[in-house]
Amino acid sequence: MTDTRPPRVDADEKTTLLGFLNYLRDAVGDKATGAPEPEGRTSGVPSGTSVLGLVKHLTAVERFHFLGENPADWAATMRPAPEETAEQLLAGYREAVEQANRVIGGCTDLSLPIPHPPRPASVPTMRWVLVHMIEETGRHAGHADILREQIDGAVGR
Repeated sequence: MTDTRPPRVDADEKTTLLGFLNYLRDAVGDKATGAPEPEGRTSGVPSGTSVLGLVKHLTAVERFHFLGENPADWAATMRPAPEETAEQLLAGYREAVEQANRVIGGCTDLSLPIPHPPRPASVPTMRWVLVHMIEETGRHAGHADILREQIDGAVGR
């Protein structure tokens, strides 16, 4: 793979933040696409983290922050079930991203609270959620980079 450069966005704040978030989301999807089975779901580190586990987890994080869905067990979001295929996990991630982007698109002011707070006691602004999601997705994209390289030597995006 060749490396893809970050977006060059010369636009308003929301467009810039969303551009970087989508860039990182694509990086995660690219790392999981084509990962051989069962290696894609097999942990490459003592913590138990796998490429497909990261996809499943980030799906839950997207749904939590943008759609207000609170998983019953956060630890379970890191472990794909045996019956969940790579294609299903990636499709679920892409669907969650699409739904999240509709929520983001409806936001007219980043300083307003998110429309679907996952916890009523804590309602962050859309700006905070976008910055947090860039951090969260970037962190896990880096994990996916390393795990995929361990699997089959694939590097870049």
